[in-house]
Amino acid sequence: MTPDPATGAIPAEDLERYRRELVGYCYRMLGSIYEAEDAVQDTMLRAWRARATFEDRTGLRPWLYRIATNVCLDMLKGRARRALPMDVAPAATGELRRGDARPEATWIQPAPDSLVLPPGGDPADAADPADRAVSRESVRLAFIAALQHLAPRQRAVLILRDVLHWRAAEVAALLETSADAVNSTVRRARASLATVDRDSAPAQPSAGHRELLDAYVDAFQRHDVDALVGLLRDDAVLEMPPFELWMQGPADIRRWLVAVDALGQELLTPVGANGSPAVAVYRPPAPGTRPTAFSLQVLDVVGGRISAIHVFLDPALFELFGLPLEPVAS
Repeated sequence: MTPDPATGAIPAEDLERYRRELVGYCYRMLGSIYEAEDAVQDTMLRAWRARATFEDRTGLRPWLYRIATNVCLDMLKGRARRALPMDVAPAATGELRRGDARPEATWIQPAPDSLVLPPGGDPADAADPADRAVSRESVRLAFIAALQHLAPRQRAVLILRDVLHWRAAEVAALLETSADAVNSTVRRARASLATVDRDSAPAQPSAGHRELLDAYVDAFQRHDVDALVGLLRDDAVLEMPPFELWMQGPADIRRWLVAVDALGQELLTPVGANGSPAVAVYRPPAPGTRPTAFSLQVLDVVGGRISAIHVFLDPALFELFGLPLEPVAS
């Protein structure tokens, strides 16, 4: 980091190099990629305004994380936690009824890998596959949903200690508390996560995820319900924000899939979302019409099988993922 020779201030590019990792951190804190981007923009603005008075040139990253943490804690004051349908409504039984829709602020949102994960070509990232795996697992939707059950300060401590691997003393300095208090907080946070009824435990990424996604896309586009169900774990969940709908188990999921008339008419495009296999789904709005943006589906995978299908019925997400609203003709 080279200060501006005229003012001694931090150059803008030195702040910007931390943007992606800060978005990932704020996304884990907030559960919304739009809010995470807003939080990081606020962080950068505050840092830019204070850049001339910042003197600890070796501590730019901790300083930015301190600002980002305070921004997130302020944003979370007085708010209900974001959730997925499994957290807010009873299970459905596979009938073709979506239930009630809730406002956008109710739900955890999916996030493009390009916004929340280190770039694949980063030599530092490529040099440590273990750290890369932790990064991917810590943005899985199941883990993001579990984090939202923690108090905001517990959430920050757990992410900094267990995901980003900060030392207790570093977290204590950021939060202006003691290392003992940090260690106590992270123990309570881990205990709370263990009680959450979600499969939030990290699962080792598998080289077979691409093959699993290919099989899912093939079965979906052929309307082969038996093949689709064959990819599921026995406790698999299907949920569909912004509706309260969710169901569990291959039998109820199969009943739902059989009832979906459009299955087999969609076009599916693989995307990178939440470090997990995912597809953008284009569906014809009426028989004989061209497919248009319909949903984004993110798959949680545990032990080589699908543990959850998160179906986000929000065409606005396509722009976030850099996708057109109509599939590009091949």
